[in-house]
Amino acid sequence: MTAMPTSPVAPRAVFERLIGDIAARRWHTAADLYAEDAVVDILFAPPQPGRLEGRETIRAHFTAAAAGPLSLEVYDVTIHDTTDPEVIVAEFWYRGHVAGSDRTFEAANVQVIRVRDGLIAWSRDYHNHAAIAAALAG
Repeated sequence: MTAMPTSPVAPRAVFERLIGDIAARRWHTAADLYAEDAVVDILFAPPQPGRLEGRETIRAHFTAAAAGPLSLEVYDVTIHDTTDPEVIVAEFWYRGHVAGSDRTFEAANVQVIRVRDGLIAWSRDYHNHAAIAAALAG
């Protein structure tokens, strides 16, 4: 009997798992959604654009976020398919709260994500870091 090939995990499903993990503060499982050699370009990171290379670097980034005071709700998600079946563009908002304070914020986000073999191979992230930094600064 011949084994049936498994169908690839669609980029949309991987992104939905990612934002679910972020909203639930499951940072450790969020990192598992990235390929071993993934690249994440964070183009609006202050003071200059940043780049994370490799799953373990991404895991360290998420570990730092887990230690931080932010909780994030993801809402108003729109996912756009592209002509490349591996790539989606996701628009969404964060509604955030700074633990131990009454500070809240909203931040717009856009991510362009390439999913290959069920894992995020590359993403270009456009987050409103100024709104997040202002809330953290109080």
